[in-house]
Amino acid sequence: MNEHITSFDDHLTEQYGEIGTAERVNFEIKAKAFAIGEIIRDARKEAHLTQEQLAERTGTKKSFISRIENGHSDIQLSTLYRLMEVGLGKRVNLTIG
Repeated sequence: MNEHITSFDDHLTEQYGEIGTAERVNFEIKAKAFAIGEIIRDARKEAHLTQEQLAERTGTKKSFISRIENGHSDIQLSTLYRLMEVGLGKRVNLTIG
């Protein structure tokens, strides 16, 4: 490990470049997609649904649900709303700050 890395932010800068660079932005977008997938997975499990059941409720496929939950698929906001509100009975609140 590099001795000049003293924080997680230093590590991210070392690995992905300074904040605002294309590589760093790409990493942050993927990290957020992963986090959204985790939220969907947790809500699905809390609702005692399988991926197949959630897919049936929302008119998607199990493989699509799996890709989202694993952070391997970008989803449109309309799909996020459908999964959370129609499929899982949750409300989505979007904050931009």
